[in-house]
Amino acid sequence: MAETKRIDQPTGTETVGHEWDGIEELNTPLPRWWLWTFYASIVFAIGYVVVYPALPMLHTNSKGLWNWSSRGDLQKSLATETARRAPIVSAIAATPVEALPGKPELMNAAIQGGSAAFKVHCVQCHGSGASGSKGYPNLIDDDWLWGGDLKSIEYTITHGARNPDEAMTRNSLMPSFGKDGILTAAQVQDVVSHVRVISGQEKPSASAQRGTALFEANCAVCHGPQGKGMREFGAPNLTDGIWLYGGDRETLTQTVTNSRHGVMPAWGKVLDPVTIKMLAAYVHSLGGGEANPAPVAAQPAEAGNAAAPAGSQ
Repeated sequence: MAETKRIDQPTGTETVGHEWDGIEELNTPLPRWWLWTFYASIVFAIGYVVVYPALPMLHTNSKGLWNWSSRGDLQKSLATETARRAPIVSAIAATPVEALPGKPELMNAAIQGGSAAFKVHCVQCHGSGASGSKGYPNLIDDDWLWGGDLKSIEYTITHGARNPDEAMTRNSLMPSFGKDGILTAAQVQDVVSHVRVISGQEKPSASAQRGTALFEANCAVCHGPQGKGMREFGAPNLTDGIWLYGGDRETLTQTVTNSRHGVMPAWGKVLDPVTIKMLAAYVHSLGGGEANPAPVAAQPAEAGNAAAPAGSQ
């Protein structure tokens, strides 16, 4: 291969000196606009490295003359937003959760804040629409294990359910009737038949009749004699069509045999009281929220008991 530079006659352009089998490469100069753009890019890159964080180091990076960072920019934006929301947050913090409905603007702000917090902390279990799934309660219906008024919801969110690390957690313990030998497999089926009858899923049968007596002896203490549930024990209503784990015979057999012990986090250990209050307002607004319970009127002291010491009852 010859390497002789010369001027190409048809184009008037110098060759690079390479020739192969009669084919030569022209040394065509780059367009001037391209060269100036290239030089400008170099100048811009040098300026960027000097002004902004750019060069990686062993444990950090160059800070740049302006000491700017996207994280710092985010922190400034968050601080601005926090300052804007501060009066509303303070007002919510100073208002008992059960009093929020009496202040519509404050309640609306709490619901909006709770909606945002729900998307971060609660959708993993209760779903984006709060409709729940198997083992995770539906929050948009009107069936509540522990109560659906604002104060009850706030307490449940704060202390969780069956949380071993929280002394004030909601707690209930259903026996494993089949696993622990309290009932035989046949008796478990009779109880299941009874539950399916009172929930309208089966017609009365001899098995359900036997199950009625077993239910009264073993289950009514928590679920009530009619199976409508008791909130003080977190025992669900067994007479409606709402089921946490399922109301078919197979699922009910598993429930009665092995029991269920779902756990809800105690969010009071993670979230601040205002966020919990906003979450309670949001959950309450989803459609199944209940009115605040009526205050209990003070009873006049009976004669002879007026001077009873505090805590004596």
